[in-house]
Amino acid sequence: MRMLRTRTTGLAAVTTAVLALSLTACGEDSSGVKSSGPAADSAASAPSSAQAERNTDTAKGAADGKNTGTARGAGATKATTKPAAANTPVCTTKNVAISAAYQGGPPYTHIVLTAKNTSGHSCKLTGFPEIEFLESHRENVPPVAKSKPATPVVLTAGAPAYALVKLSDGGRTENTEPVTAFSVTLQGGGGTAAVKAPGGGIAVDPAKWATGYWTPELRNGADDF
Repeated sequence: MRMLRTRTTGLAAVTTAVLALSLTACGEDSSGVKSSGPAADSAASAPSSAQAERNTDTAKGAADGKNTGTARGAGATKATTKPAAANTPVCTTKNVAISAAYQGGPPYTHIVLTAKNTSGHSCKLTGFPEIEFLESHRENVPPVAKSKPATPVVLTAGAPAYALVKLSDGGRTENTEPVTAFSVTLQGGGGTAAVKAPGGGIAVDPAKWATGYWTPELRNGADDF
């Protein structure tokens, strides 16, 4: 009986020792620090509250930066899509060369004025050329309303603009007068230039003459008068 009790006591001691070792392996080591079991791995993989807050701030900052950049880009696009004529200086006779050439004929009933930007920057031509053919007729040649473009013509460096000008109906019985040179004034304070008539001279009829507005190119219909 005594021998059986001794064996039972020894077996219980061994079982207790094994259980203790198992708990130590799964819980703490001898220094009191928790081991890297499954629970510890889960805790390590989950970010701390401070780290999560930093991540949130970083994401918010990136989003704010993206939104700011987008807003700035939209503003720049909006600015560049505004009509260039709004901030473009008016063309003057100092930076625009004006010449005249026959349009069709004979009989030569029309001429075309060309205004070429000879400066190194853009400028705008507003309205129509104010033409004075004869000293005896101080009024300017009247414009044709249908030839007016929707916006002022902006000339980049070296670019031309055109205006069709009617001289007469081309009839033999018209009361025309010869012109070898005439003046053209650019509206908006652009100044006045003297222009030579093509072919050494043209015949104009004050009762028939008319001028079109400045346009980037001559347009069928709008400039047909």
